[in-house]
Amino acid sequence: MSYGLYTPLPIPKEPWVNISMNFILGLPKLRKGRDSIFVIVDRFSKMTHFMSYHKTNDVMNIANPFFRDVVWLHGVLRSIMYNQDSFLS
Repeated sequence: MSYGLYTPLPIPKEPWVNISMNFILGLPKLRKGRDSIFVIVDRFSKMTHFMSYHKTNDVMNIANPFFRDVVWLHGVLRSIMYNQDSFLS
C-alpha cells in the first residue's frame, strides 16, 4: 500500500453512474424494529436514497432493495464509493 497525498476523485459527467454509499447504525428503533439506514448518494446530482433496515439483516436483505429501488430506477452503475466508517456505531 502506498502512502502520500490524497488525489481527488474524478468528477462524474452524468447522473447515476457514480455513487457513494454508507450506513448509519445504532439509531432508535422504529415501529417495525428497524434501527439503521442505508444511504446512497449520486455523486453528480447529490440525489439520495435512504433505506431503513435492521442492523442484523444479511447482505441479501440490503442488496435486494438496492437493486429494486436504485438500479431499477437509474440503471447499472459504473462505480461505487464506499466509506467504511460508520456513523453512530
